[in-house]
Amino acid sequence: MDDFERDYPDHRHAPYFEHGDEGQTNTSNNRTFYEVMDGHMRRRGFLAGGIAAMAAGLFGNALSVRGAFAATSAPSALLGFDAVPVSFDDTVVVPPGYKVQILGAWGEPIVGAMPAFDPANTGADQAMQIGQHHDGLHFFAIDGSSTDGLIVVNHEYIEPRLLHVAKWKGMELGADDVVYAEDGSREDDDVLKEMNAHGVSVYRAKRGADGAWAIAADPMNRRITALTEIELAGPVRGTDYLKTRFSPDGTRTRGTLNNCAYGVTPWNTYMAAEENWAGYFANTDAEMSAGQKRYGISDDPKGGRYGWHLAKGAADEVIRFDISAKGASAAEDYRNEANGFGWMVEIDPMDPASVPVKRTSLGRFAHEGVVFAPAVEGRPVVCYSGDDSRFEYIYKFVSDAPYAAGSKGDILDSGTLYVARFEEDGTGKWLALKPGENGLTPENGFADLAAILVDTRLAADKAGATKMDRPEWGTVDPTSGEVYFTLTNNTKREQSQVDAMNPRAENNFGHIIRWKYADGDHSATGFDWNLFVLAGTPQHSETADGAALGEDNIFACPDGLWCDPDSRLWIQTDMGDIGPEHKGPLKEFGMNGMLAADPATGEIRRFLTGPWGQECTGVITTPDQTSMFVNFQHPGAHATPEQFAAGDMGSTFPDGDKAQPPRSATIVITRENGGKIGA
Repeated sequence: MDDFERDYPDHRHAPYFEHGDEGQTNTSNNRTFYEVMDGHMRRRGFLAGGIAAMAAGLFGNALSVRGAFAATSAPSALLGFDAVPVSFDDTVVVPPGYKVQILGAWGEPIVGAMPAFDPANTGADQAMQIGQHHDGLHFFAIDGSSTDGLIVVNHEYIEPRLLHVAKWKGMELGADDVVYAEDGSREDDDVLKEMNAHGVSVYRAKRGADGAWAIAADPMNRRITALTEIELAGPVRGTDYLKTRFSPDGTRTRGTLNNCAYGVTPWNTYMAAEENWAGYFANTDAEMSAGQKRYGISDDPKGGRYGWHLAKGAADEVIRFDISAKGASAAEDYRNEANGFGWMVEIDPMDPASVPVKRTSLGRFAHEGVVFAPAVEGRPVVCYSGDDSRFEYIYKFVSDAPYAAGSKGDILDSGTLYVARFEEDGTGKWLALKPGENGLTPENGFADLAAILVDTRLAADKAGATKMDRPEWGTVDPTSGEVYFTLTNNTKREQSQVDAMNPRAENNFGHIIRWKYADGDHSATGFDWNLFVLAGTPQHSETADGAALGEDNIFACPDGLWCDPDSRLWIQTDMGDIGPEHKGPLKEFGMNGMLAADPATGEIRRFLTGPWGQECTGVITTPDQTSMFVNFQHPGAHATPEQFAAGDMGSTFPDGDKAQPPRSATIVITRENGGKIGA
C-alpha cells in the first residue's frame, strides 16, 4: 500500500484539483485507510465479478471487497424518480416532472442600499450582496413554514478574474490568479471586494402563490465577511495562542474564511466550517513552527493565495495576513492571527445583531463541516467533522454537559475531542485528544488542552489516528442512526508508476463509509464500520447491494452528503473544474451532479447534473420536502487563461449570456405536481 502515498509532484496538476486545495502535509507514520481496507478485505476471501478487477488493480489479487459491505437485495422504496443521464451540457438537468429556478446568485443584493449586481461593483457594494462560490447551505423555516424562511449560504473562496472581470477583462488569468502592481502591491478596493465576497450570506426567501421563490428585503438579512468581528470561545479563548494587536486579550478575531460545509445545532443555529484557511497567510520568519508547517502555511512573501496583506493602503485589517513576527510581543503584531482560523463558527441566523462565535473545543483543522447526532435529553451533545485534505482524519466531539431544553452554544465549550482509528476487523475506536492521554504530554509538545486544540493535526498524528483520503461531508441516517462520510478520491498514481499489480493510473474515484454503535450511543468510543459504495466506472465500483455502478448511477469523487427526513441519502460530486472537453480518468462521468441512494438497499440513481465547470454542493429541503435548495459553485472555472482573455468565461450559467461572468448560485427544485422531492 505504500504506493498510495505517492502524489503528483505538484498537487495542483491532479485531475480533481480545485483552486486552494491543500498539498499533502501529513508525514506521520500513521496507517492510511487504504491499508486498513486492504487488511479488512483480505479477511473476507475472494470476490468474483467486476469489482475483482479493481481489487486486483488496487490491492493485489488476494482480496475481496464484498465482505466489507452490509448488503441487502430488498428493492428501494425511497427512490421514485427516473434517473437522468450523464450530461456534458452547460445546463441543469433534473428528472421528468421536476423544474428548476435560480434563486440567490453571487452579487444579488440582500442588505443596505441593495446595489444591483454589476461586474463593476465595488468592494463596498459586495458587502451588501451575496458572496461568491457558494458551498454549504441551510433553510431555517420561519414559524415552521415551508414557504418562508432564512437561507444561509457559505462562500468557500473566490475566483478573482470573475470578481474583477470589468477591470481585468482581456488578461490571461487562471481561476486563482490575482493582479499585482509593478511594485508588488495590490489595489485596496480589489482586496476589499475579495474579502467581502467571502464569508456567509443570510437572506429571507419566500414562495409566492405562483410557486416561485424570491429573495425578500428583510431586517434579518445579513452578510458576515472576512472583516466581521467574531468572538472566540472555549478552552483556547484568552490564551497566549490567540493574542494579537487587534485582540491583546485573545478573545476576538476578524472574519471567517474558506467556509465550506456546515452544520445545524440542536438549538437551531448555523455552524460554518473554516476549511482551507491556511493559504491566506504568509510567514517569512526564518523558522516556522511545526504546527504552521503541519497546516501548510506559506513561506512565500505573497502568501499562498491572494496576497491581501500587500494591499497598498497597508490597513490593519489586511496586514494581519502576514503572520511574521514583527513586534516585541504577540500583542504588537499578528504572529498569532492564523490561530484564530480553522474553527467551526456558530451563527444565530434569527438574530442579526448577534456576534458569531468560533467554538475552539471542536478543534482546529481544515473543517469540511460538522454533523450533529440526534440530540437526546440527558445525554451529551455529539458531533462529527472531517479534515478535508489528503491523509487527514475524522473527528468527534462529545460535550461534558448533557443536552437539555434551553441548551445553547456554550455547551460546546467543554467536552472531549476524539479522532478515529479504523481497524481491519471492521471495528473502530475513538482516541481522546486530551492532556495526558494517547501520548499528548508536555514532553511530547502538548502542554495543555489549548495546545492540543490549536495544533489538532499534530495531536491526532501523535494519538495514532487513521489517515483518510479527504474526509468531506458527513450525515446521520435518522432511521438507523448510522453515520456516513464521503472520502472524495483515492491517491493519485502517474502513468509511469503503473505496473501489473497497479494497472490503472490516476485512480481517484473515492468512496463512502459508514459506521454504527452497538447500542446506538454516539458518545461511545467503539464502533463498527463498513463501506457503503466504492465509486467509479462499472468495472471498478460496487454498491451496498453488491452491484456495480452503471448507466443510471456511475459517479466519482463523492463530496456533499445529506440524509433527508425519510433517509434518502443525497450524494453530490466534486470532480474538480470539469468542462465539456475534459480528458483523463473522469471524462466519462460528465458534469458534476447529485444522486440519491436508499441506504437500506444500496440502490443509487442520478438525480441532477449541473453546468460546465461547477461543483454541486449543499443540499437541503423545506420541512415538507417539496422545495429543495442546491448550490452550484464556480461554474466556468475550467476556462483556461487563454480562453478568459478571449472572452470565453467557461459557462453562461446562470444568466445565459456570454457577456456576463458565470456566477455561483442557489437553485430551487420543485415537482410539477407539488410532491415530495425524490419520492
